[in-house]
Amino acid sequence: MEVQDIIEHGGDYFLPNLSIDFVIIGYKEDELKCLLLRIGDKWALPGGYIELDESVDTAVGRILMQRTGLERPHLKFLSVFGDKDRKFDTDFKAFFQRKGMPWRDDYWINNRFVTLAFYSLVDIDHTHPIPGEFDEAAEWFSFEQLPEMWMDHKSIVMAARDRLKNDIKHEQVTYNLLPKDFTMPQLHQLHQTILKENIDRSRFQKKMLASGLFERLPQLKKETPGRNPYLYRLKK
Repeated sequence: MEVQDIIEHGGDYFLPNLSIDFVIIGYKEDELKCLLLRIGDKWALPGGYIELDESVDTAVGRILMQRTGLERPHLKFLSVFGDKDRKFDTDFKAFFQRKGMPWRDDYWINNRFVTLAFYSLVDIDHTHPIPGEFDEAAEWFSFEQLPEMWMDHKSIVMAARDRLKNDIKHEQVTYNLLPKDFTMPQLHQLHQTILKENIDRSRFQKKMLASGLFERLPQLKKETPGRNPYLYRLKK
C-alpha cells in the first residue's frame, strides 16, 4: 500500500485511533539493543495498524512478521499507552513537508492514538529488519544510547527494559536472546547485562541447571586453548 493512500484512505482499512508497537530486543557484544526505524529526522518503534477485518492477535503476528521476518518469536504484552495528548500530527506534518508530499490537517493519522505495546526477545543474527511504508532505515541501538525518538516511544522502550528486568526474576526467557546453542558463561553475562549487577556465577549455573529447561550438548565449544565450556540448548 502506498504512503499517500494510507494517509488519505487508511481510515477505510484500519481501526481508528488504535495502533500496535513493538519493543524488539536483541543482544550483541554484551549489549542489550533495541530495533528502531527512522522516520524523517527521528526514530520510532516498529509497529502498525489493525485492519478492520482482523483480530488483534492476527494483526500482531502480521506486523511482527513484516518488521522482523520472524514467524513465531518470543512475545509478551507490555502495556497500553494512551495519554490524552498522544498525537503525532506535528511529527507527521514535518515528515511530509520534508518529503515534498501533500498534507492536510484532517488526515486520520492526526487523531489521538492509543497503542497496544508488546516486547519481543530475539536473536539479532536471525532477525531481518524490514522498514515499512514510512520508514527510511532500520537499525539496532543500545539501550544506553537511544537516539531522539517520536513522541512517547522512548518511554515505551524504557518500560520494556524495566519489565524485562522484573520478568527474568520470575521466569526463564533470556535464552531467546542467544543463539540456539550457547554456554552458561554467555547466559550468565546476559543476565548481568540485563540486571546491571554482578551475579555469582556458580550459584547462577546451579539455578539454571536445576530449572530443567536446558540440556547439555556432548560436544565442547572449541574456540580457545585450555578448558572450554559446554554448550547448552533449550530442551524440546
